[in-house]
Amino acid sequence: MSQIVSAASVVAAAIAIGFSAVGSGVGLGIAAGQAVEGIARQPEVEGKIRGTMILSFAFMESLTIYGLVVALALLFANPYIS
Repeated sequence: MSQIVSAASVVAAAIAIGFSAVGSGVGLGIAAGQAVEGIARQPEVEGKIRGTMILSFAFMESLTIYGLVVALALLFANPYIS
């Protein structure tokens, strides 16, 4: 039974980090594209757009770090593996 739980933990960790990385990557790409489009339309507000974009990038990357924490917990802090 322990080998099945170990294998399931590894698969779950891979899924957790994979989905969080893909989701963050898509979100970062959309946000960067919209920011570039906004700067191209109104160059005078470049500083405000850039500041908001960088702040939103930090929030999006924090969600990826949460996925990494979940994956590491599944791999190394699993109470079901003896």
